[in-house]
Amino acid sequence: MSCFGLFKRKPRSSEGSPGSVRRGGSAPPSGPATTTGSGSAVSTSLSDDSGAVRPVSKSGGSSQSQHSISSLYEERGHGQLRAFQYEELQAATADFGRAQKLGEGGFGSVYKGFIRAADPRGDRVAVAVKRLNQRSLQGHKQWLAEVQFLGVLDHPNLVKLLGYCADDSERGAQRLLVYEYMPNKSLEDHLFGRANPPLSWNKRLQIILGAAEGLAYLHEGVEIQVIYRDFKTSNILLDKDFRARLSDFGLAREGPTGTNTHVSTAVVGTHGYAAPEYVDTGHLTSKSDVWSFGVVLYEILTGRRSLDRNKPAAEQKLLEWVAQFPPDSRSFRVIMDPKLRGEYSVKAAREIAKLANRCLLKNAKERPTMTEVVEVLRQAVQAHAEPARGDINRNGSGKGKKANAVTTPSRR
Repeated sequence: MSCFGLFKRKPRSSEGSPGSVRRGGSAPPSGPATTTGSGSAVSTSLSDDSGAVRPVSKSGGSSQSQHSISSLYEERGHGQLRAFQYEELQAATADFGRAQKLGEGGFGSVYKGFIRAADPRGDRVAVAVKRLNQRSLQGHKQWLAEVQFLGVLDHPNLVKLLGYCADDSERGAQRLLVYEYMPNKSLEDHLFGRANPPLSWNKRLQIILGAAEGLAYLHEGVEIQVIYRDFKTSNILLDKDFRARLSDFGLAREGPTGTNTHVSTAVVGTHGYAAPEYVDTGHLTSKSDVWSFGVVLYEILTGRRSLDRNKPAAEQKLLEWVAQFPPDSRSFRVIMDPKLRGEYSVKAAREIAKLANRCLLKNAKERPTMTEVVEVLRQAVQAHAEPARGDINRNGSGKGKKANAVTTPSRR
């Protein structure tokens, strides 16, 4: 598995890949990047999958600014990123050697490398270099999206893009991205992989809280609402302190503006994470991300993937399986990850399951905002980071205290 997490050895969640859901076609970028050589400037025109944002109704519109990510990037993002020469990144990664490869996906490969700091007197810095496959039809568009979004966005729970390389020469079109290196891989690696020790209960709470804070920033913390569109465990990277960093913004889209209630796009994403209304209609809103977050909450609790064909038929689809064990039921503890060895707060686990159910409501308008989600998770972390005696389930035999009430509509 990738130490960086941007590409996995399994197919990526993108248009045309076996692991993706897709509806409709996608248009090429309206303004492809133009270069005159290694490390040259990047054109910042970027279109959505559908080519337009269509108004649906006059109600529930966003009051966000009419700025675009492209304009914000031109104003302040471009100067924040370092333009790398192709030869510099080639040398940093030992000519993109096999020993340096962290992972591979449908759009290319990621390599570990070492570059000199911006200050020539500084030490070399470990980085992750994503090199896009020249044969990828969607790769350039996603490369451009990441340059623009991560050139503008800035938050402790987002991965940091250090720079890019756009080189058009006799080698062909080379598109590379340079990120800070994430030494603790991804949440996926730790939840489902066997090579890493299991995540403790407290660490899981801290990680999912950080991921929620990153999503809340995208939805409400910048001038333009950003819909992430690919929230899943493999895109939650972990830094040296196990702080969550959202990565891979190739599928991100600007949210609706003015009186528009949604963005219309081709449907892309990973099976098991995409919101049902988005899959059915192509109508994308921030509540689509909230649904995906609810799925990941249950993965955090259970240690199971949203879809696992290796499980018995009745347990392959995570949401269908956990629905048999409601948060307030006596049998709820059946769903908890056995790798926790009973060392968790039953009270907090019930509250988080109730929160997940709210995120997974069929009516998207009834789902909480990510700001509301963050508040619930902060309370869980503060109240249950160190479970009180009597509130720890040990191998299924401990009795949890009665959970505080969390008003939760039933999933429908």
